[in-house]
Amino acid sequence: MKCVRFEDKRTGNKRIGFIDGGAIRCVYGSLQTYWQITDETFDMRDVRLLAPCVPKQIICVSFNYKQHADECGAQVPSEPSIFAKAAHTVIGTEDNIIWPKQVKELAYGAELGIVVKKKMKNVKPEEVKNYILGYTCANDITAADLQRKERQWLRCKSFDTFCPLGPWLETELDPSDLGIKTYVNGVMKQNARTSDMVYNPYEILSYISQSFTLDAGDLILTGTPEGFGELNEGDEVTVEIEGIGKITNYVTKE
Repeated sequence: MKCVRFEDKRTGNKRIGFIDGGAIRCVYGSLQTYWQITDETFDMRDVRLLAPCVPKQIICVSFNYKQHADECGAQVPSEPSIFAKAAHTVIGTEDNIIWPKQVKELAYGAELGIVVKKKMKNVKPEEVKNYILGYTCANDITAADLQRKERQWLRCKSFDTFCPLGPWLETELDPSDLGIKTYVNGVMKQNARTSDMVYNPYEILSYISQSFTLDAGDLILTGTPEGFGELNEGDEVTVEIEGIGKITNYVTKE
């Protein structure tokens, strides 16, 4: 099932629903808890898709693809290496990525995003799938020049608009071997499979839950593959993940 958050172009009202053929069928309630299907539908042409979740926490994993660690001259971590992005970084497909004035180098990074379904703490890897609401395409935008000079990554990862997500949540998906690609102005820049991950999605969520609680709606980014690179003003950047879909965003300077 493809679950969406969307805005009615006519009224500006924000709703939730799921894709049903060429339309969106609305639901009432919360996708994370209880929801009820309605007979109300919207044509896709009459809506603007929003980021499919509004997380309180965004937890990310660095160097989770060996080839990416190699290209950066980094060691593969002996356990998942985690950091955070601020929640206000989230935007949806077709939204603009704003290049801040104080940033000299902007970089893309395609990632498989995972949205938590319910509170999880101390969950074993084999039980993690019961805590996943769905999967989405993500782009971990980074101020690359700041990343190189600062030991902590929170600032370089957390400028407004630095986490494009979408176009929806795919709830029925095996994340173990999916194609993941990035295109900049139509040219492929990243091309890998989630099976190349050092730590698989279930291991990552279990590891995080051993340290602190994850709540319903929280977002986990699972690392970017080889080919992480720079963006320029006016670029069109697309992240595509097999079984989910693709998101496209546009770079504009502040």
